[in-house]
Formats: sequence, C-alpha cells, structure tokens
Amino acid sequence: MANPQDLLFLLFLALASTTLLVRAIFFSICRTKSLLRLPPSPPALPIIGHLHLLGKLPHQALCKVSDRYGPIVYLRFGYKRSLLVSSAEIARECLKTNESCFLNRPQRANFDYLTYGGADFSVAPYGPYWKFMRKLTVSKLLGASIMEVYKTIRREEIGQLVQTILKKAEEGKEIDVGAQLMGLTNNIISRMALKQKCAKTEDEAYEMRHVVDEMCDLAGKLNVQDFIWFCRKFDLQRFGKRLKEVRDRYDNLMGKIVREHEEAKRKRMEGDIDDGEVKDILDMLLDVYEDENSEINLTKENIHAFVMNIFGAGTETQSVTMEWALSELMTHPNAMSKARQEVDKIIGSNKLVQESDIPNLPYIQAVVKETLRLHPGGPFIARESSEDCTINGYHVPANTRLFLNTWAINRDPRHWENPHEFLPERFLGEDGNLKSDLDVRGQHFQLLPFGSGRRGCPGVNLALLVVPTTVAALVHCFDWKVGEDGNGVVDMEEGFGLSLPKAKPLICFPAVRLNPFPIVI
Repeated sequence: MANPQDLLFLLFLALASTTLLVRAIFFSICRTKSLLRLPPSPPALPIIGHLHLLGKLPHQALCKVSDRYGPIVYLRFGYKRSLLVSSAEIARECLKTNESCFLNRPQRANFDYLTYGGADFSVAPYGPYWKFMRKLTVSKLLGASIMEVYKTIRREEIGQLVQTILKKAEEGKEIDVGAQLMGLTNNIISRMALKQKCAKTEDEAYEMRHVVDEMCDLAGKLNVQDFIWFCRKFDLQRFGKRLKEVRDRYDNLMGKIVREHEEAKRKRMEGDIDDGEVKDILDMLLDVYEDENSEINLTKENIHAFVMNIFGAGTETQSVTMEWALSELMTHPNAMSKARQEVDKIIGSNKLVQESDIPNLPYIQAVVKETLRLHPGGPFIARESSEDCTINGYHVPANTRLFLNTWAINRDPRHWENPHEFLPERFLGEDGNLKSDLDVRGQHFQLLPFGSGRRGCPGVNLALLVVPTTVAALVHCFDWKVGEDGNGVVDMEEGFGLSLPKAKPLICFPAVRLNPFPIVI
C-alpha cells in the first residue's frame, strides 16, 4: 500500500502542475489578445470607464469624441466594451460585410424588464424565435400588402386630425403640435393593432397613451446597473418600483383587450356574429398563439411585448419626425413656399392630400428625407457582437456593444454639402425628381434613419406612408405661426430620448389657409 505522505505529495505536485499550466494558458491568451490591435480610445476613468463622456445629449457628445479620435473608437462604459462608429464606410462593414456578427441587440435592465426578459421582437436574441417573428412581421403584420388593407384607417385618422386643427384655428386657439401628432400616430397604431382607438373610453385612451409614454421614457433612461458590475443587484436609481407599476398597468390594459378579442373570436367561430372586418395585428398574433402546429409557440407575454414594441416604435418616432419637419419648414420659409406650391399644383384646393398623391410630390418626399437625415428617429443603431471579428483592420472582441452614431453619419461633410443645413433640394435631381441613389431604407449607409439589414426597422413601410401624407396635409391646409402676433421663433434645440425629440414642444397658432376648406372624407 502506498504511503499516505507519498500520496499527499503526489496530489500536491499534481495541483501545482495544474495551477502552473492554467496560469501559462491564461497569460498566453492575454499576451495573444494584447497583440491584437484595438481601435483608438480616449483616457478612461476607474470603474466608470468612459461614461463621463456621454453628456446630456450622448449623440452630440460622442460625435465630438469621434471628431478627435476618428470614425471608429473603442470605449468602455463601466465594465461593458463598446465600439463607436461614425462613418458610412465603417457602418457598411459592420451592418453588411460583418452583419452575421452583429445580429444581437444589447440587453439593458429597464428594457429587459419591460419586455418580459426579451420576450419581444425588437431586442430578442437572434435565433429561431426572432427569425419567426421577423418573417411574421414582414409578411403579415407590417408588410406592404397589409398597409394597403389599413389605408382607410390612416385616411380617417389624418382627416380627423385636420378637423381638430381646423376647429382650433377657427377658435383662434394655440395647439401643441407634437401632442396632436402623437394622438394621430397612437390612434393609427391602436386601430391597426387592436381594432380600436387605444380604448373604448376617453379615460382608457388616456391611460394607454400615458402608459406607453411612461414605458418609452423608462426604456430610454441610462441605468447604472447596465454599466457598473457591483451595482447590478442594487436599484440605486429607484427604477424598480416605476418599472413594475407601469408594466402592471400595461398588463391590465392589454389583458382586458386580449380577452375581448378572444371572446369575439369565439363568437365568430360559433357563428353567432360575422362582422366581416379585416383581422387586426392582435387577431393574427392570437391565431399563431392558438395554432398547435405553429413553428414557434407564442406566449401571452410574447404578444404583450410585441404590441408594446409596435406602440413604442410606431407612435413617438413618427410623431417626432413630423414635428421636426414642420419646425424646419417654419424656420425655412423658402422651403415652406416650395412645398406649398407643389401641393397646390398637384392637389388643388378642393381635396385633402391622400397617400396615392405622394409619388407625385417629390419635394414633400425630399422634405421628409432631409428631416430624417438631420433628425433620425433614433440617433444610434445599437448592436452587440456575438463573436470576434475585424472591423476596419481593428480587432473587435465578442460581446462588444456597437453604437453607430447615425446622427453623426447623416451629417458627415464627406458625403453631404453643407451637412448641418436644411436643404431638401439635395435629394432632387435637375429634373425635379427624387434621386435614386439616396434611399432611406438602409441601402445607402450615409443615410440610416431606419437602420439596415435583417434588424432594420420593420415599420418603414408605415412611416413612409403616414409621415409625408400628414406633413403635406398640414402645410396645404394651414398657415402656422408662433405667438399670437406671429413673431415668435421656433426653438430648434434637441432633447434627450430614444426618438431624438425637440427640447421644447412646438406650440403654434394655426390659421386656415384654404377657402373654401376641402371636404374631409
């Protein structure tokens, strides 16, 4: 029998050898990693890294960082590795050449809670569920074909907005333009998704709008739990209570609406009623939920989260874009005059602008494109690398957060003449028609308001119908002035938020421009 002391010695020798081997492997890996070239990086502070560089308006602050360190910068926000990109060429390399490496979105504490742990579509990890929802969204829920089905809804809601503003104009009252536009987009999304205007009563409608606003606000907040590792289990900013409260309120509202849809579907199947109406988005989601042979089994949380995505992404971004467009036109009288001349010539004064008229209004389309260039619905495109890759000759490790500063890319002087000026004419050729090489759908990387590739915004079809039609109707039907004497100035400062809102709302006195006023159908 072996001596116990010999056995202990052999065990100690084995442990020591293993420890030395592990250390050798570890230092070898570190040495190899250190030889890989990372992008340039500003000096970092202990623990917080580069968080101090974000400032009040991160897209503007980080644009200054790029101006100093170049179009690709390595940053560390707390313990999170990040890559800041601010050029079209490198954006193409990330979103097209290396798209397979950047198909995930960063997980954030607030958004993760609001989406039931990533049960939604917008930030769900790339995989079978996300692929299934992408296919369903593009083919059925928000595709071009279903947009034609919902055309009547959009026409009715834009007509109702015009009637509301007409009444205010006749009474000589001022309006909060952004709030009116938010109501428009909220009603359109509600009727498309839920077959009703937010809710059946004004109180319920107010509650839904308030809940969506609160969720968008919380989703856009910076939470230290996302950046400082030892804060991950501490709610230092007291978001927890607000997050739980607003999600509970949303669950109560959505639970009631889902039950009503399920009851209506049951009655239809029993043959008690046949309303002949087109299915809304919630109906289609419930069909998948109840389909035992579906490729993916949806849960009620998936449905709640998806509808929340539609409200969050489809209401504020569109309304903010239209508010910026009207603000820019009011600030640039020459552009406003050209827009009105075009609409007057094509539409006349006897009818309201329709979606079918937009292809014949290239200047209006150019106004929208220029607005999206200067004021993209999201100042950043955020992704996260799933594996090591090489970008612009630099090593990018796996699990690095990618931030494409679209606000900076859209203003790059290498691609745009007078990049900070509002010039819709830059999108028009000498013949007055739109240039074909400056699209906003993600094919041209110097202009990325809707992202690009597989994780580009699926709501682009809806936005490019609602936004130009509404803007055209507002400049056609009304004159707009700031202050009762009309001598006020439009504030063009940007605010902080997911959708790049105005710092101060656009408050205007509308005046009826057409006489007689066109009949709103």
